[in-house]
Amino acid sequence: MKSRRTTLKALAAGLTLGFALGTPVANAQDKGTVGVAMPTKSSTRWISDGNSMVAALAAKGYKTDLQYADDDIPNQLAQIENMITKGVKVLVIAAIDGSTLSNALQKAADKGVKVVAYDRLIVGSKNVDYYATFDNFQVGVLQAQSLEKALGLKEGKGPFNIELFGGSADDNNAFFFYDGAMSVLQPYIDKGKLVVQSKQLGMNKVSTLRWDGAVAQSRMDNLLSAYYGKARVHAVLSPYDGLSIGILSSLKGVGYGSAGQPYPFVSGQDAEVPSVKSIIRKEQYSTVFKDTRELAKVTANMVDAMMSGKTVEINDTKTYNNKVKIVPSYLLKPVSVDLSNYKPVLVGSGYIKEEQLK
Repeated sequence: MKSRRTTLKALAAGLTLGFALGTPVANAQDKGTVGVAMPTKSSTRWISDGNSMVAALAAKGYKTDLQYADDDIPNQLAQIENMITKGVKVLVIAAIDGSTLSNALQKAADKGVKVVAYDRLIVGSKNVDYYATFDNFQVGVLQAQSLEKALGLKEGKGPFNIELFGGSADDNNAFFFYDGAMSVLQPYIDKGKLVVQSKQLGMNKVSTLRWDGAVAQSRMDNLLSAYYGKARVHAVLSPYDGLSIGILSSLKGVGYGSAGQPYPFVSGQDAEVPSVKSIIRKEQYSTVFKDTRELAKVTANMVDAMMSGKTVEINDTKTYNNKVKIVPSYLLKPVSVDLSNYKPVLVGSGYIKEEQLK
């Protein structure tokens, strides 16, 4: 039989090992499991979100069931239903299509499972308890303001040719991004300082299904072929880095990026490493940084407050109507990033390591 001292030594060693490995040792099993449904691994952004959510919830004492759906709606539905069956206490969902989850969320509600919409609003369901996201209208404003600054529009310069790209029409955020951007750009279009040669405006014409960079590249190919035989495009509103890379590939294919024909100013979002490298090479002009580590912390705090019977911290009760109810939300602030500030904002904060940009 082991002595009490030996047992205590073994326990202390186990605790030390647990902390050394970064494993939460504080009664995670007592707090239950949180289901985390992410849309895809095709974007590094969502991989980062998933990892951050697991870490933030573990720090609060929760186990997690993290699933990626490969941008396949039936797959995400099946994953969510399986999480409900397995008895998760809360669902954190970044929906592929925010309008397809009503039946699954009713099943969740019937079992007392709480739901937090994560960065993408879930629409058409009363069973969405909270929404954690960034100020998505402001994201669009920042994208457009970066183009406004680059072109010197405030100083009266112009006219310039611009083409507009929107996100996926099944993602509610895409409309906020576009509307935010157009709140800045539309007055210049009305005055003739910005000219959309294709005349393609509105999300019904400029959206990009599933945020697919190849789709954006193909559309840019078509725009250049049809409307820019002799004219030059000076700016492109792109709502996401993955689209920006595709757009820039299209532009490069017809000779942009040379001394005589520099790239137009192209915006973006998410501060993905390939786009930050592109900004350093003076190809993509700007991106919008959304610190998903902070979003994960806010979401974990929401989960813990709900599970502890405490007041959930929110800062918006007006903006996000999901067609059934106003979903109480917490909005974080996005940050515009370009060549002038990427080091302090992205590298200085530890979001991107300097060696990743080499």
